[in-house]
Amino acid sequence: MSELSSSVETEGKSGSMAQDDIVYAHIFDAILERRLPPGTKLNEEALGDIFGVSRTIIRRSLLRLSHEQVVVIRPNRGAIVAAPSVEEAKQVFIARQALEAAITELAVMNATAKQISSLRKLIVLENAATNQGDLGKAIRLSGEFHLQLAEMSANVPLLNFQRSLVSLTSLIIAQYEVGNSTPCVLDEHSRLLDAIEAKDVVTACQLMQEHLEHIESKLNLDGETVSSDLHVVFSNVLNKK
Repeated sequence: MSELSSSVETEGKSGSMAQDDIVYAHIFDAILERRLPPGTKLNEEALGDIFGVSRTIIRRSLLRLSHEQVVVIRPNRGAIVAAPSVEEAKQVFIARQALEAAITELAVMNATAKQISSLRKLIVLENAATNQGDLGKAIRLSGEFHLQLAEMSANVPLLNFQRSLVSLTSLIIAQYEVGNSTPCVLDEHSRLLDAIEAKDVVTACQLMQEHLEHIESKLNLDGETVSSDLHVVFSNVLNKK
């Protein structure tokens, strides 16, 4: 029995939803960490075998990801990881600029000391991952930084929208970024957090704008080649069986 199957021993909606969440999280992280490149076919049978769950659970997880626009479900042809065009990439960054400005302003108003402390610890972990050459982990933690900022806003719709845009941004970086650097510069994260903690909304919003412009400036039409073999991508899951 796989780790996923053993984690939920009872049948019914609650058990299925727990499995949905686990499968969703694994696929979401693989996209965020760029282990699943744009255009990768997400074969339901292979994923079901990897995670030890039914194709129904896989389909629900893929549908959830499609709602966040990081997976495209094609009628009679299955699901693939979305592959944003250059124009779509530009539109995503325009949306990020508008969304992050609202999130940053609300974060300045609503951030708690506990949340600030949590983000400082996250920056330390991101820095360590970068120094260790663990690019995938660094990218995931960078995305998590922006998601936790959205949580600071205390606005659920903004958080949900941000989750989708963070995933799309990771796809765009996977497709168009030059080199193997992390998408976010650690000093920029620290300075942004300093401004939020100081309740300086003008500086915080300016730093966020510059931060996103810096990320976008590193993109071109070249993409990094990574494995599209699902068994390679999710080898960490298979090794636990």
